[in-house]
Amino acid sequence: PGLLDGLQFRLVGPNQGGRSTTVAGDHTRPGTFYMGIASGGVFKTTDYGETWIPITDGQVPLGSTGAIAVADSDPDIIYLGTGSDGVRSNVSTGRGVYKSTDAGETWSFAGLYDVGQIGGVRVHPTNPDIVWVAAGGDIFKPSPDRGIYKTTDGGETWRKTLFVSDSTGAMDVEIQPGNPDVVYAWMNRIERKPWTIISGSNEGGFYKSTDGGESWENIRNGLPQDLIGKGNLAVTAAKPDRVYALVEAKPDAGFYRSDDFGESWQKVSDAQGLLVRPFYYTSLGSDPTNADVVYGGSEGWYFTRDAGETWTRQSTPHGDNHDIWVAPYDGNVMVQANDGGANVSTDGGQTWSTQYNQPT
Repeated sequence: PGLLDGLQFRLVGPNQGGRSTTVAGDHTRPGTFYMGIASGGVFKTTDYGETWIPITDGQVPLGSTGAIAVADSDPDIIYLGTGSDGVRSNVSTGRGVYKSTDAGETWSFAGLYDVGQIGGVRVHPTNPDIVWVAAGGDIFKPSPDRGIYKTTDGGETWRKTLFVSDSTGAMDVEIQPGNPDVVYAWMNRIERKPWTIISGSNEGGFYKSTDGGESWENIRNGLPQDLIGKGNLAVTAAKPDRVYALVEAKPDAGFYRSDDFGESWQKVSDAQGLLVRPFYYTSLGSDPTNADVVYGGSEGWYFTRDAGETWTRQSTPHGDNHDIWVAPYDGNVMVQANDGGANVSTDGGQTWSTQYNQPT
């Protein structure tokens, strides 16, 4: 043992990691971003992606991550939902929510151990103790723990406020910019068997709450009516009455837009690139500084500058795209997640930081 005292481990590779499923940024500290790995915990950069460091090793006892949210009112507070919602035939089961109050230095368990895969976490813009979680449930069997959950005491206790059935889980949850009493959610059946993939049923779809997520209304005006699959929502502070949805469905899969707070919808595109393997991808993100700019991902990565009418493919360092966060202080600054890790752009996605510095 004495011969080993002077030795230290150093990384010799491989330097590129694997699938990143969720990303988020700190709007008060430009250059600071977080990425959650499908099987490697959470990494953090403070220099626009030049270097990444693991911040949950030894503290969060599983690697599968589903959603990260940084509190707007106190960016030292971060909520992590475990369990990736990008589900193929195999996936590591989520084990609840973890919380940091020191910008990721330390983490503590914050409940919801049995809710399975977590596809969305949203924090109240002025009160970081109020949080909504979209729980997909146990991916391998029916479960009563699926649905939308809400806490008002920072994760000490949770209440399930939206439940459809033991087979239909929550894929996403969003807050109307400027009015946290209005909350949106997407619900759909999601289950995996050794012999098949189940995605969709005739229940679920888009839900809206006007009392902070305490009660919900299922709205299908203009949305698919029959077999409803996975969906992802996006809102923008540049136009708070607008809601976007990328929807797996049969028939009528496509990209939808609402301009009246989700009360009615119109299909604006059925661009096939956005709908490759929708049970797995179906990723969407909007620009908070320009309401007409939206990003969508599947195997390829796409953007629109006319609210979804036309889409352009954009190069990213790796294919298979899962998430994006666009900075509210500059729509050109963003962090994006794919199967090669995460990458940062400061020029609207024309160039990206390297992925050869994140051994996830």
